[in-house]
Amino acid sequence: MSKVHILPPEIVSKIAAGEVVERPASVLKELLENSLDAGACSIEVLLKGAGKNLIEIKDNGEGISKEDIENIFIRHATSKISTIDDLYNISSLGFRGEALYSIAAISDVTLRSKTQGQDCGWEIHLRDNTKTSAKPLGMHVGTEIQVQELFFNTPARKKFLKSNSSELNHCLDIFLPYTLLHPDKRFILTHESRKLIDLSPTGEQLSRIGEALNLNKKDFLEDTSEFPELNAKIHLVLGDINIQRTHKDMQFIFINGRPVNERAISFHMNEIFRLIFSPGVYPFFCVFITMPADQLDVNVHPAKREVKIKDEFRLLGILRQFTEHLLMTKSKPRQAEGSVFSTPENILSQPSNWQAPTFHHGEKPEQQNGLSISDNILLFKTDDIFTRKKSDLKEKLKSSRYLGNLLKKYLIFESDDSLLLIDQHAAQERITFEKLKDQIDKSNVEVVQLLAPVLIKLSPQELVFWEENKEILEKAGFSTTLFDQDTLALHSHPQLISQPESSVRNLLTGEDIARLDPETLARMACRSSVMAGFAMNKEQAEFQRQALLKCVDPFICSHGRPTVIEILEETLQKQFLRK
Repeated sequence: MSKVHILPPEIVSKIAAGEVVERPASVLKELLENSLDAGACSIEVLLKGAGKNLIEIKDNGEGISKEDIENIFIRHATSKISTIDDLYNISSLGFRGEALYSIAAISDVTLRSKTQGQDCGWEIHLRDNTKTSAKPLGMHVGTEIQVQELFFNTPARKKFLKSNSSELNHCLDIFLPYTLLHPDKRFILTHESRKLIDLSPTGEQLSRIGEALNLNKKDFLEDTSEFPELNAKIHLVLGDINIQRTHKDMQFIFINGRPVNERAISFHMNEIFRLIFSPGVYPFFCVFITMPADQLDVNVHPAKREVKIKDEFRLLGILRQFTEHLLMTKSKPRQAEGSVFSTPENILSQPSNWQAPTFHHGEKPEQQNGLSISDNILLFKTDDIFTRKKSDLKEKLKSSRYLGNLLKKYLIFESDDSLLLIDQHAAQERITFEKLKDQIDKSNVEVVQLLAPVLIKLSPQELVFWEENKEILEKAGFSTTLFDQDTLALHSHPQLISQPESSVRNLLTGEDIARLDPETLARMACRSSVMAGFAMNKEQAEFQRQALLKCVDPFICSHGRPTVIEILEETLQKQFLRK
């Protein structure tokens, strides 16, 4: 009996749909690209249930004729390519003819369209790829398409969709890059009767980028250059040191007018910014690359998210050099924020002479330039906390004697037969983390009430996430309200947190924080909560040592870095060639 059989068409169509449509954002991407390919200068999107219940797009593009409406939902029906050579010279966003076929296979679709030369528009309806005949209707030139009940006939896929806030964030991640690419077009995105994005046409790309992402364009660095050796042009829009993000959520790469995920370019851009940013801080950038279509393969991914560049190594070298030059020659100093908030008096219960680290206008914290802890461990070939018994190290730390402060980062203590180095940043992070976790766990967070609120500009994604999770933020000690349409007012924050804006952004990352336990909430809030670059005196160092010893797990910070390392006497003897 034969084991090989041909799958029926209905199963084939659903398998094909799975390659193109992963979630509502996948549908939005395909329909949005169709509108742009049709030359639309106004695109309106309506979502319900984060796109699970309805995705509707209206555009004023060239429309679809009655003859073509009957064919566009057939698999691989396309007007973009006709020969194999066309695959290597693609100038449109869509080209395979799979999108509408795949969408119609797993949803309920209604399409209406009218071209300039037609007396009326035409409507067609499909459900599970079964279509009705086209019927006439009155409408303006353009196309309207409604996609409802996504995955209604594939429940296994539907159950893997995430919360509405998460799926809506994915939709915004798809929608926003196209608004940056086309400042001359009108874009509107509405979710459940509320406009999240409403961008009017503008002739100035920097203005569009600033408005769409809620950034101040005076903090942008911009330049364009042509590179004849690659027959390529690169346009850069970089954020200077005044735009610092806690995640890589504002990094955009465009190649030949197409938003792409290009890991090598992303890696090199972030590496360059490490010249001016401390660890855990990420930049904003837009990279626009124009190059010959035959040097690019956009057919390497089913959803066209990735591309393959023929001479990627040379392009990366040119891009690095161009970016470094722009960053180093046009960067501005860090500017003080307009809103001022009081620094918490205490991280724990410090001695009366405790001085919290402060930084003045135009000044930035010192960058961590010396040897890292891991470098020190390698240099001295010493055992660290992962190989020594924690109880032994704790006893040594209890009885140790303070010697001094190294590089405003490390506290030096002497025990009977070794030196102990405490990373003051990592140690304070552990202290802060454990106390905040305990307070959140007991619903008794000690907060600082601010005389004037801290104003935090939110991206559309952060705004959506805040609306669904503001009660959780309140539980963690962050009292917030909306100051205006896209600005958050922070009225109070945990007393233990010294950088409340960074903490709020860490909590608005797109994760479902309503499901997170107190430990994870505290870890996210405490990230980068204490800065290095502050020279502790003896009393302050002793206080931190005692506070660290009270921690449940004193030798690992909340992100897994060691807080203490030990350099044995025998290690020092070997380094000095002593017997």
